[in-house]
Amino acid sequence: MFCYQCEQRAQGTGCTKVGVCGKDAQTATLQDLMIQGLKSLARYTHRLRGFGIKDHETDIFMIEGLFTTITNVNFDPKRLQGLLAKLLRLKEKAQNDYETQCRAAGQEPENLGDGISWDLAMTPEGWLHLSSLIGIELRKKEKGEDITGLEELITYGLKGLAAYADHAQILGQEDESVYAFVHEAMDFLATTHDVNDYLGMALKVGEMNLKTMELLDFANTGTYGHPVPTPVRVTPVKGKAILVSGHDLKDLEELLKQTEGKGINIYTHGEMLPAHGYPELKKYSHLVGNYGGAWQDQRKEFDAFPGAILMTTNCIQRPQPSYFPRIFTTNLVAWPEVRHLVGQDFSPVIEAALAAEGFAEDEEEKTILVGFARNSVLSVADKVIEGVKAGKIKHFFLIGGCDGAKSGRNYFTDLAQSVPQDSVILTLACGKYRFNKLEFGDIEGIPRLLDIGQCNDAYSAIQIAVALANAFETDVNSLPLSMVLSWYEQKAVAILLTLLHLGIKNIRLGPTLPSFVTEPVLNVLVEKFDIKPTTTVEDDLKAMVG
Repeated sequence: MFCYQCEQRAQGTGCTKVGVCGKDAQTATLQDLMIQGLKSLARYTHRLRGFGIKDHETDIFMIEGLFTTITNVNFDPKRLQGLLAKLLRLKEKAQNDYETQCRAAGQEPENLGDGISWDLAMTPEGWLHLSSLIGIELRKKEKGEDITGLEELITYGLKGLAAYADHAQILGQEDESVYAFVHEAMDFLATTHDVNDYLGMALKVGEMNLKTMELLDFANTGTYGHPVPTPVRVTPVKGKAILVSGHDLKDLEELLKQTEGKGINIYTHGEMLPAHGYPELKKYSHLVGNYGGAWQDQRKEFDAFPGAILMTTNCIQRPQPSYFPRIFTTNLVAWPEVRHLVGQDFSPVIEAALAAEGFAEDEEEKTILVGFARNSVLSVADKVIEGVKAGKIKHFFLIGGCDGAKSGRNYFTDLAQSVPQDSVILTLACGKYRFNKLEFGDIEGIPRLLDIGQCNDAYSAIQIAVALANAFETDVNSLPLSMVLSWYEQKAVAILLTLLHLGIKNIRLGPTLPSFVTEPVLNVLVEKFDIKPTTTVEDDLKAMVG
């Protein structure tokens, strides 16, 4: 295996024997086959769309196939084999339909084969053979590291976009242009291009990811209302308990409905924390608080949690034996032998919670504030603008992003604690757990720490920045705003490409730069967008605010 799609890759170059995330070589190979198979499928589906032929099943599968390969989503070879079998069925159907359409139009079908005997994808012996034909290291030798890195940059951006599109689709929001673009981009990746074409496609991924995040924002707020500032309890309450982790608000809502009146308290974990700000979710009185922090601490926190655990999406780690019988997965997230729930019947989770001991007593109540999405912040925009004009607010910092366990991430905690007292910190995604339980106070009643929400709520952050720029009759790059982003996996790549598409400059990225972005490509990004790696808190602050 060879994988360098996340920030925690081994030795800073890539994982070659087993992933730091926990995936083995077999799982890595199946995921590589999934991506290669999706490219092969897109060769036909993209052209079928030119004939006006669309297939909703294939659209959904393309999104799910990309999402299932994101770091810390699907570690189960059996489920991946099932997905590959479906892919091959869809590919055969698309090829037949394409050839039929060409002949009906009096055209000779293109030879769109990739030279791979895909029937081998159904056997372990075949996986080994196929992996030698499609691996990243082979492409590096054939195309060079720069081209291969650009291909991976686009692929990882598409994986992040697919995650957001999947969340939106679950809540009934879809956009034909998103599906069309994913087919186009995967077809693009099936052949080789020059550097400028790759950079252009990467920015198009950013553009379409912005549309996808907007779609998801509409899905979330249209279903559950706009988030409002809400204190969230972060200490346990006496009683039976279920912990919900991941990102899927629909799963949380269904679980809340099914546990109503059963004497079970529901806690959020990780990226589910922002759920407490949504009016249609916070109305459930047994949604009592948030337990624990970011995903990378789950093994310790799940071990200590005296109830059932539901993983709705990424990020799952290898479960400890102590909680293996009481953890459940759903949707695309999976771990071998962990009980996977199909549909939204959460009876097994409820039974496990009732059988567990639960919390024996209340702990002293402590709370943190969430719910500062764009509507909440823009509703007090006049106060913010007045504070800036009066010199009481000198600077804004966006400090957040995808977090991880690798050393060096204390930088973000130190930075948040070191920013001047006349500054406001915007934060989102699991990166906020580095400092969201610290006391930052307020400026004229405006909290100095504003939690915007999940990683996909970067859309809210962008809208806030644009609104402030309009209010001051300038552009985002001229605002007293510094973006310092942590990255861990592929959704962070998609968001970064969106920011670059918008022309936002001077972004600081850390704790290390992606190893798939080679030095020549990085030089182009630095030249065009002034992307900077994080250095030290002192030096970076000096550069940002003087």
